[in-house]
Amino acid sequence: MQDEILLTPWRDFPVEDRDPLAAPDEEEWDFVLVSDIHEVGSEKEIKRKKFLDELSKKGFTIKKIEDKKLFYGVRAPKQIFQKYQGLLRKPDNRLQNPNVHEDIPVTTRIRIVNFILQNTTTPDLEKLHDLMKKKVFEATFPLHKKEEAREFLKEKWARWRGIFCKQPIEKIRCYFGEKVALYFAWLGWYTYLLGFAAAVGTVVFVAGITVFSSSQVSKEICEASNTIMCPLCDQKCSFWLLSDTCTYAKVTHMIDNEGTVLFAMFMAIWATVFLELWKRQRATVVTNWDLYRWDEEEEELAMELINNLQHEPRQYQHSYFRSTIILLLVLLMIAVLIGIAHALVIYRVIAMALFTQSNFAFLREQANTMAVMTGAVLHYITIVVMTKVNRRVALYLCDLEKPRTFSQRENNFTVKIFTFQFFTNFSSLIYIAFFLGRINGHPGNYVRIAGKWRLEELDSPQATQEAAAPQEEMHDLRRGGRGRGPLQKAVAEQLSTQRVIQYSFTTIFVAAFPLAPLLAFCNNLFEIRLDAIKMMRLCRRMVPRKANDIGIWLHVLEAIGILAVIGNGLVIAITSDFIPMQVYKYTYSPCMTENNTGVDCLTGYINHSLSTFRIQDFEPYTNVPEMQPDFVRDEIKECRYRDYRNADDYSYTVQFWHIFAARLAFLILFEHVALCVKLIAAWYVPDVPQCVKNQLLDRKHSNLHEELSMMEYSTEVQPLLTEENGKRGLELPPEPGSAAGAGGTAAAPPAETGHVHWL
Repeated sequence: MQDEILLTPWRDFPVEDRDPLAAPDEEEWDFVLVSDIHEVGSEKEIKRKKFLDELSKKGFTIKKIEDKKLFYGVRAPKQIFQKYQGLLRKPDNRLQNPNVHEDIPVTTRIRIVNFILQNTTTPDLEKLHDLMKKKVFEATFPLHKKEEAREFLKEKWARWRGIFCKQPIEKIRCYFGEKVALYFAWLGWYTYLLGFAAAVGTVVFVAGITVFSSSQVSKEICEASNTIMCPLCDQKCSFWLLSDTCTYAKVTHMIDNEGTVLFAMFMAIWATVFLELWKRQRATVVTNWDLYRWDEEEEELAMELINNLQHEPRQYQHSYFRSTIILLLVLLMIAVLIGIAHALVIYRVIAMALFTQSNFAFLREQANTMAVMTGAVLHYITIVVMTKVNRRVALYLCDLEKPRTFSQRENNFTVKIFTFQFFTNFSSLIYIAFFLGRINGHPGNYVRIAGKWRLEELDSPQATQEAAAPQEEMHDLRRGGRGRGPLQKAVAEQLSTQRVIQYSFTTIFVAAFPLAPLLAFCNNLFEIRLDAIKMMRLCRRMVPRKANDIGIWLHVLEAIGILAVIGNGLVIAITSDFIPMQVYKYTYSPCMTENNTGVDCLTGYINHSLSTFRIQDFEPYTNVPEMQPDFVRDEIKECRYRDYRNADDYSYTVQFWHIFAARLAFLILFEHVALCVKLIAAWYVPDVPQCVKNQLLDRKHSNLHEELSMMEYSTEVQPLLTEENGKRGLELPPEPGSAAGAGGTAAAPPAETGHVHWL
């Protein structure tokens, strides 16, 4: 079925409902309803007729076209839009232009018609969404029309050649409505400022590359050809040399250096400045649209009354019992998502053990690689499946909450779906960043699952795959998530969720990967044009929504900014070697103990950070191969492992507690400093520009001045009229709205017959 359907004109329109600018043989249709061809007299056919009859009673013009399916063109009467303009016209506009009406914008027209369609009730108390569930109607959508805005957007916006051009936000607003326009305005602003973060991150990464081989720590690892490390598994895993991780050590130093700490602090400030500047940008945009003081609740009430004059507003309600149930269900869902992450960890542990015991030499040699890659694939499948489950659960919880308005329902859904998606996408990242290799115990006393399989370690040559796998999963998630589901629901659900998840990944874990802003920047440049092409060429026209901000997403972004400070602080304090190296450098290094300034202060750090284990203390589970190509089995009496433990009883050393205290102190200091800087930045950058405040101030002053002038004029003229009429013996007409005249009944004001300038 095509998105654009040419409906032949119906010539029985009332004259007042015809578009004066339309050609004589062409009429505009607001909506199209699609239905299967049902048997005459069937239940579905009767329900469809009842719904269409209700629309006819409201003055709608309906035209049927029969093809492989039934297509109903729906056109609303002009009186509906006149009522809308009369109810929502501002008092100052009503004073200045009491009888002036302008054509209502197409986006507003579509929005009003969609609201009436969705809230029209049949005699059986069924609405349109109920009929669609019962397959009475298959689809409902507005048509793409050959408007000037559409042709401009197709030519200038939905083109790859305009990837570096400024977006035509005003044209987007004219065709798709304010909500979509604000989304793309936010996305463009986010991408623009992301360019600065990407530049700084690239500089930090390049600076790490310049010292790729000059790090003292990397040199010691590459030269440690005699340092024998303990086996990484219980069965058929041999000893290995620390020098085998030479490349991994160099790559790690490119990211884990002093510049990363500064970059993490920079990104915490950047997140705050970005939001503050966006608030200013948003204030400027919505002021130009005359939506700064727009009241969504008032508009929804107006459309309810237009649809049904007897409508009674639904009162605000709150149930502590219902809120408690919702909270418990949300916590249960989060527990399930965390449990799935634990299941993935268990899978990798068991897969690692099974691969190392395989009879195939390739699987034994690449056991860690196979476990990591299959785990990554399984994680990706989990994300795809749970994304659909999360959406259904979030919708179900919203139904339980029974929100009063559509916007409240949308906000509740947004918070829940983002929370679920956050745990779905980031549980594995959090495990790798903060737990992998840190809770597995030590040789001779490993932490085991079911008392059998030991947890993973992060000291192997393949450890770089552990860091790469989550990034690949996130890339696949962004790439695979495109285009799923109808785009009418994508603005608040799919597109925004993807971008905010990307924003989370870019800010929270930026200390682990400084190039994340650069990748996000490049991704967004293409995503903007790809979304534009889909919206203009591949999908039905979405129902425009009116808005003056990005809604609950702003609070979500502010929460992510706080999580970014906490996350980056934890990455530097716990995951990174930055703190242990600084403690060694200023406490145990030759520069401090021997006053030797002629050597690098990190000399001896690697040997200092490794503990010694006697192989005679291995657990019964451990089975080291007898024949090992690089070692003489009988000559190995001890091996090394990363930890700070005594060689006799394997208890923690004093150095461990020094480092632990330093990590905790740095975390507290980093987070407090970063949060203070964020608060200062939020205070320093006003949310609303001065020009916007002055514009609103001048507008208020002008309205009040004009109203006062009219009051003074009435005060001066009324006595003169009274005196003049008294001389002539005439009786003054009653005051407008008074009970005088016509038997005490107030005269009705003249009906609004035109349009006012929209927004």
